[in-house]
Amino acid sequence: MALSHACVDVYQGAVAALVPYFVAERAYSYAAASGIVLAASLLSSVVQPLFGALTDKWAMPWLLPVSTLVGGAGVALAGVGGSHGLTLLVVAVSGVGVAAYHPEAARVARQASRGSHTAMSWFSLGGNLGFATAPLLTAAVIATGGLRASPLLVVPALAGAALCVAALRSLRAIEAAAPKSAAPGPVPADDDWPSFLRLSGAVVCRSIVFTGLSTFIALYVRQRTGGGEVAGTVALFVLYLGGAIGTVAGGGLAARLGRLPVVRGAYALTVLAVAGVVLAPGPALLLCVALASAGLYVPFSLHITLGQDYLPHRMGTAGGVTLGLTVSIGGLASPLIGALADATSLRTALAPLIALPALGWLLLRSLREPNQR
Repeated sequence: MALSHACVDVYQGAVAALVPYFVAERAYSYAAASGIVLAASLLSSVVQPLFGALTDKWAMPWLLPVSTLVGGAGVALAGVGGSHGLTLLVVAVSGVGVAAYHPEAARVARQASRGSHTAMSWFSLGGNLGFATAPLLTAAVIATGGLRASPLLVVPALAGAALCVAALRSLRAIEAAAPKSAAPGPVPADDDWPSFLRLSGAVVCRSIVFTGLSTFIALYVRQRTGGGEVAGTVALFVLYLGGAIGTVAGGGLAARLGRLPVVRGAYALTVLAVAGVVLAPGPALLLCVALASAGLYVPFSLHITLGQDYLPHRMGTAGGVTLGLTVSIGGLASPLIGALADATSLRTALAPLIALPALGWLLLRSLREPNQR
């Protein structure tokens, strides 16, 4: 499941990684290019809770390989033809595929992990590795023939669909061989919607910061350092790779210190790191990008398990929101950041992102650890 998650989240990262090439090859403005990210996020944001609600009622394991293929096909077609409208359409279809994958994947991963925070961090790590490899994979593919080579990007989707099928077969075999226990499990507590909504608000703040950075950091670093496309690609890779490391660290830290202290500390770190991204000169900029990545991703898997424990009777909905809706909704802010950058500068447009993790920390401050009764 972690490997299939990597194959799916390649397509979330690939959309942002394609932005500099849309600007260079098609002369898109910042606002038009960020609208591509919006297209990937908008339908995903709308339909994600629907898929979550459906998986609360019915297990739909077949959705995992199908949604993986849909997510990959949309991005693979993004570079075909020069029509802005067609690009928006196929990227939006990819967003729907990604949306369909995450609620059911979170449910299956939680089932396979037996509730372990560390195991869920490995599942989340898969998605982060997909993000991390997206700019390198995209750059390698587009270098072979420009945007028209984008159909080659379908390969991870084919691998991901096969991995989903293999994971589901393994899980069914393990459950069939397990002895049946007559002892009843613990009775889950009632759904705690107020706490879940505060958690979701914090994740939205985190999502806007991450999407804003992932959309524009390559262009921003190229401007600030004068290092060209290589510097921009390295910065985007650092942003994603630091997230992979942070996710694994988050699971281990939560096992020692508790989930909420770790999440609050990560949001506080993010405030300082994003300020460094905006203000730090030269090589220090990349260090701040790495710290921002760690701060944004240490709480990533903990958001998922906290959400599921706040809504124990609606785990599909919780997974759809914390792993999907609140993450993809960050793309809705990208056109606003792009429009501000067109009117002023990228540095000015990124400056408001400093305040958002501080707002997230305030929302998390009064939360308590979910309990079972």
